[in-house]
Amino acid sequence: MKLILFALSFITLTAFAQDSKSQGILDKVSTKMKDYKSFYIEFSASVKNSSSGVNESEIGKGWVKGNKFYASYGDNTIISNGTKTWTVVKEEKSVYETDANGNDEDAINPKKLMTIWESGFKNKYEKEETLNNEKVHMIYLYPKNPSKVDYHTIILYVSKDDLELKKAIMKAKDGTVMTYSLTKFTPNASVEDSKFVFDSKKYPGYTVIKD
Repeated sequence: MKLILFALSFITLTAFAQDSKSQGILDKVSTKMKDYKSFYIEFSASVKNSSSGVNESEIGKGWVKGNKFYASYGDNTIISNGTKTWTVVKEEKSVYETDANGNDEDAINPKKLMTIWESGFKNKYEKEETLNNEKVHMIYLYPKNPSKVDYHTIILYVSKDDLELKKAIMKAKDGTVMTYSLTKFTPNASVEDSKFVFDSKKYPGYTVIKD
């Protein structure tokens, strides 16, 4: 479960200039996402490593409104009001509180997932293929600072017609492969601001650990 909650840091094996075709596609997706006042997503997430025997899967959902977000992954939850972020880990009965604008490279949230390519990566257009009977662009991402991160490649699948992220595969140097598949995307979803407020009363007996 921790691998699903904390897994967006990366390394690379090669380096090259930005691919104009892939950059053009990703720019259009970013522009489209910025036009939404809010959005709601549902997705499946899996983590596999044949060497260590890890094979985990969870269903997730998330709401984003401006710089605020709420996400649930199995029994665990991440809440951010734009200033602070709280990661609730049920298995540990712990809540990790951090600054939302701090160094959160290892944190996974729905806003970052939908725009992961916007900073810190080089990209390369691979090919067009079919995913779930839909034409998609396959785009590879490689981190610009490989020595500081643990992952080497992210593979994005972006729908050709509606320019929406459909799937992301993240590959780590230790052989771990994380796969996120978007099953539902609702732009401009109605969500109250109270959704992004952490209430300790809802988590009795949990230890709050501040960074």
